[in-house]
Amino acid sequence: MLRAAAVRSVRAFSTARPLQKSAADSVKDTAKKVDRTISDAAVKGIEKGEQASQSVKSTVGLGAKEAKGEAKEAAGEAKGKTHEMAGKAKGAAEEMKSKV
Repeated sequence: MLRAAAVRSVRAFSTARPLQKSAADSVKDTAKKVDRTISDAAVKGIEKGEQASQSVKSTVGLGAKEAKGEAKEAAGEAKGKTHEMAGKAKGAAEEMKSKV
């Protein structure tokens, strides 16, 4: 009687990923890269917008402050001229009184 040799079946067992990606994995990776690029561009755009906004605010703020300062200066000059003219008018009126 022949004894049958014990035959073992051996299966390859591996936990490593296959070297080639599937089409779905490639599409996912590409979509992630595109999304990241768009997100980075959007963030840069938002930052540039904020910088421009701050620049405009500071320029307008300075312009408004300068205009306010000039308006106060002009008002002060006008007030001074008014007092000067009033003084001249009073002087002229006193002069006229003394001549009459």
